[in-house]
Amino acid sequence: MTTGFVDGVEAQSDSLGFEPAVVYVPHPIQNRTQAEIETIADEAFAKVMALLASA
Repeated sequence: MTTGFVDGVEAQSDSLGFEPAVVYVPHPIQNRTQAEIETIADEAFAKVMALLASA
């Protein structure tokens, strides 16, 4: 999820009574180059794996 949606994630989570595992990446995403997207993915990878390992 991009950082532009933090408030939305929190509001929806509160309304559902559910705390999702979320990894936030920089916002916006749509105007990024392929190299930028790959860097963002590489930086998020360890966080995603840690969340999966803790589930």
